Amino acid sequence: MDTSDHSVHSLRKVLLERHSPRGEAAPLRIQVLSFGHKFGTPRDMELLFDVRHLPNPFFVNGLRELPGSDRRVVRYLKDQPEVEETLKRFDDLLQYLLPQYQREGKSYLTVGIGCTGGRHRSVMIASELAARLRRAGFDAHAVHRDLRKSTTARK
Repeated sequence: MDTSDHSVHSLRKVLLERHSPRGEAAPLRIQVLSFGHKFGTPRDMELLFDVRHLPNPFFVNGLRELPGSDRRVVRYLKDQPEVEETLKRFDDLLQYLLPQYQREGKSYLTVGIGCTGGRHRSVMIASELAARLRRAGFDAHAVHRDLRKSTTARK
């Protein structure tokens, strides 16, 4: 096959049409990665959202030692109006961007969600965002890098 007249994108399209079972690329796999900024920013992310502007359960009696996946932490955060507004805006942006990444041939995409320690806000937001993306038909899952790290650990 003479590829001299093809761009990377047109060559990819031709190869997929000829060699893929349905003539299309594999669906975009999305990892929503929660992390704590105090442990360092992860590499290899396409998108990064910082949620340190949200109320911090770390400073609420009875929530500090609980993970962001605990129903009490989730309830506390969902009761804060800015949390739902933040989720809606992140979700709206991703609904716009993800099809464009797919069109450009992206197979994997990582969305980082960072808070201070990576145990409360980022965990809840990453889990909820992954669930919303799955409901919208995307192959999305949440990974929590710093969830098991101590609440007193320092970088």
